[in-house]
Amino acid sequence: MQSVHPFYLSVVNNPVHVIIYVILIYILISILVFFSQDYFLFKPEKLKPEFQFQYNNLDFDEHIVDIKPGVSLSVLRFKSKNPRGIVLYLKGNSRSIKGWGKFAIDFIRYNHDVIMVDYRGFGKSTGRRSQQGIKDDLQLVYDKIKEQVHEQFIVIYGRSFGSGFATKLASTNNPRMLVLDAPYYSMAKTTGRYLPFLPMSLLLKFPIPTYKWIKYVKCPIHIIHGTNDNLIPFKSSIKLAEINPTNTEFHPVIGGGHNNLHTYESYHEILSQIFTCDHSDFESDQSSMKFEFKKKKHPRFS
Repeated sequence: MQSVHPFYLSVVNNPVHVIIYVILIYILISILVFFSQDYFLFKPEKLKPEFQFQYNNLDFDEHIVDIKPGVSLSVLRFKSKNPRGIVLYLKGNSRSIKGWGKFAIDFIRYNHDVIMVDYRGFGKSTGRRSQQGIKDDLQLVYDKIKEQVHEQFIVIYGRSFGSGFATKLASTNNPRMLVLDAPYYSMAKTTGRYLPFLPMSLLLKFPIPTYKWIKYVKCPIHIIHGTNDNLIPFKSSIKLAEINPTNTEFHPVIGGGHNNLHTYESYHEILSQIFTCDHSDFESDQSSMKFEFKKKKHPRFS
């Protein structure tokens, strides 16, 4: 018969020791989460400085915006023939604008130029990421847009991870409208679904409290969310819409998931209503409806 190790017996027989070891394990898990969160939150695609963007049938310019030594942003501006406004498109947390750029067609068809920005560490952008740093970067880009057009012609579009920063930007400026695509109530709340026993609001470097910022948005808000989104719950958008109900219009996409809204005709009909205020027939060949993402083994926010 195997003997029990004295150390094990001392722990089991002493409740104080049990509590101490549980606390130590809890602290170790918290430390692990804190230092490894960038890996789980971000899946950037990095591009070499000499990389050349290519998009069929899309006219665009590439810009590098220098923020400060060691920090620069890669920016693409897709141009429509007769622009009626500009969409500042804040993408998700994966890949780079190399892959996201093709979605500019969904706004160019409504005669809007589209500006896409790679966050720090994505694509050709450089610099260390932080919540405050990204907020400052996007405000600088917004200010540069304001130098060219009045705010009444600027639409801020935030997709998934970008929805929180889009909301913050809209809350401190006066764009024509804010469009949120699969937004989260807060990043802390969303990640807390997977680690409910940890204080994610304290551990996260990017808590991104969308629910706090949206109450200060004065422009019209359009929220689009798929009813079958398994990554960011549909109910998060319902809760966000209730915070600023006077300015908010909620657009559910029945059956839509997290990464496939653009494949639903109803999503494109919603964009048509938002940008043209009409219900004209939808032409799928002039949109992103048939675009496909490469499947991933481990889905993350996008």
